[in-house]
Amino acid sequence: MKPLFMWAGGKTRMIKKYGDRLPNEVTHYVEPFLGAGAMFVWAYKKNPSASFVLNDLNESVVSIYESIKQDCKMFIKRLDELSAAYLPLDKENRKKFYYELRRAHAFDFADWTKTYEAATLYFLMKTGFNGIWQINKNTNNRFGTPSGLLNQKDKVYDKDNLLEWHEALQKCTLTSGDFSDTLGYVTDKSYVFLDPPYRGSFTQYGVDFDDALQEGVIKYLNECGKKGAYAMMSNRDIQDGFFESRAGNNEIVYFDVTYTAGRRKKNDDGTHSAKKAREILMIANRGV
Repeated sequence: MKPLFMWAGGKTRMIKKYGDRLPNEVTHYVEPFLGAGAMFVWAYKKNPSASFVLNDLNESVVSIYESIKQDCKMFIKRLDELSAAYLPLDKENRKKFYYELRRAHAFDFADWTKTYEAATLYFLMKTGFNGIWQINKNTNNRFGTPSGLLNQKDKVYDKDNLLEWHEALQKCTLTSGDFSDTLGYVTDKSYVFLDPPYRGSFTQYGVDFDDALQEGVIKYLNECGKKGAYAMMSNRDIQDGFFESRAGNNEIVYFDVTYTAGRRKKNDDGTHSAKKAREILMIANRGV
């Protein structure tokens, strides 16, 4: 099983860097900022018999997971219809198809079922640009990401992987609310992974996740530690001492990374290139 879609800031590559800082066993997993769920995939593979609580403020993304969990057959039917219309097209007509579908998703959804809408959005995310979530005024404040490369050959999505998610999600409680609302699910048996929008970034939620909210995430992390949970939080370190001054007895681990999308460096000639950066992993001090 792998994440269902690309997601800016996804943790697929970072999980390998975390190494032995990840828990040895997982019996109960809580993720307040789900996104594409790379860490959930890791936790599920670690123990498919565990129980899971997955939350994201983005109701549209959570609706995709809910539809795959509850109505997978119709979700696949809609995807296959869209794929059959899209794949035979040349790139110019694929682009036209994408923007017409994006417009329909933005304005003509009133009579759509939840599953039909969620599958349409999923198709757009699979053919949109580089895992970026963007909402625009000209798309009715709904999904407005530009088209991607549109170079799919024989399929737009991985049906077998989607079916694996359908099975895995039967073990999951899905919620869409503020991250703090999930604290009630945390016990001393929990592994909690917090992956909030990074400091200084325009978030996938269309709002600025300011430092007051970042402090709220650290407070949440501390509360998890007090409950005896194994909890960690990822973020970007802009090396201004923000996290160090608020870490208390928590451990901070640093990782050098390279960003290729979303936070790229602008060159003098106007082009963009990969940007070196540093990320942190803050691990809660348990029982304090």
